[in-house]
Order: sequence, then C-alpha cells, then structure tokens
Amino acid sequence: MRLRNRNLVVAFCQRRRNVCPSFFKVRYQYRRPLGQARNLCCRRHTVIGWAVLGPFFGYSETWQLVINTSTTIITFLMVFVLQNSQNRDGKALRAKLDELILTSQAQNKFVGIEKLDEQELRRKSKTLAEKAESKQAPA
Repeated sequence: MRLRNRNLVVAFCQRRRNVCPSFFKVRYQYRRPLGQARNLCCRRHTVIGWAVLGPFFGYSETWQLVINTSTTIITFLMVFVLQNSQNRDGKALRAKLDELILTSQAQNKFVGIEKLDEQELRRKSKTLAEKAESKQAPA
C-alpha cells in the first residue's frame, strides 16, 4: 500500500513538471545570477533611480505604486525560485549523505533520518553527542 501511494506521488509530480516546464527552465537559468553581488548592485541602483525621480513626479501615488508593485512581484517570484532551489539542494545533499552512509562503515540506521519526528531526532542527536563525548574522554 505504501509503495502504491509513493508511485501516485511520483506520477503527480511528473505531471506537475509537465504542466509548467517553463518554471523549471527559468529556475535553473536565473538561480545563479540572482544570488550574485552584481544583481544586488543593480537592484540598489534601481531604487536609487526611483528615489531620484520622486521630485520630478511630485512624489505622486503612481510614483509610489511603481516601486511597491515591482518589489512585491519580484519578492513573490523570488520566494518560489529560492524555496524550490533549497528543496532541490536539500534532497541532493540527503541523497549524497545516504550514499556515503551505505558505502562506508557507518550504521545504516541513519539513512532516511530526516523523516523522523522531532522527538526521535532529539533522542538520536543526544545519543550521538553522548557517544562523541565518550570517545573524546581520556582513557
């Protein structure tokens, strides 16, 4: 039953990817440049230019609406791009760690640990901290 549900989720995600393939293309295209300092400088100059134009437009409501609307739209879109990138990076990191655990002498019980609830994670963390302290203690 559990495998069937997982297959349904995978099929749903694949269908969603087909519904909006442009989002995935745009995400990869803009993810790196949006995090660079050059982009920050560009945004800063845009706001400074907007502020300089204020007296020419008499600080009108339209002048204010331009910056409010544009920043809201950019922020809204950036939240989705950044969240999607973080989710993808997190999944890739977990997959790499799982592979390292499976190919090393580490205990396989840590594969999929991110699916545990909060209390189980705290218990495991405490147990690992105790093991680390006991190994560091002088003999």
